[in-house]
Amino acid sequence: MNVVEVSTSKIYPIEVLPVESEDYKLLSKTRYFFNWEEEKTQETYKLVIKGQDDILGLISLERIPSEWRIHIRLLCVSLENRGERKIYENIAGNLIAFVSKIAVIEFGEFACVSLRPKSSIAPHYITKYNMNVTGVTLSLEVPEILDLINRYEHGE
Repeated sequence: MNVVEVSTSKIYPIEVLPVESEDYKLLSKTRYFFNWEEEKTQETYKLVIKGQDDILGLISLERIPSEWRIHIRLLCVSLENRGERKIYENIAGNLIAFVSKIAVIEFGEFACVSLRPKSSIAPHYITKYNMNVTGVTLSLEVPEILDLINRYEHGE
């Protein structure tokens, strides 16, 4: 899994790691758009470039085994990596692919990943990640979930 530096097209390998308690001190609402302290009791992960400490994106999730589903509670790309002037791309896609891999490992062919986006960004998720509208949430199921994993595992 990789991110791409927009200005140079240079590819950097990434890691998705559990957020550690000391990380929360660095997660300002200004840069990461949410009060991530509120997610301390949730399963939360950070995306970093291998060998670096700077957190480029965050995701928190809820496992719902009775529905063969993992629900993305919060997903965030750091301020400088959003919009037309972003430094790196593929951060959100890699985080969704990471959660998708967990879903496939846990639920196999029944795997599902869902999220409840702000209405303004829903079309982006539908177009970019091939998500389906499922009531108030968007979701990925097999085979779309496998397509997403393959796209980000082998570079977009």
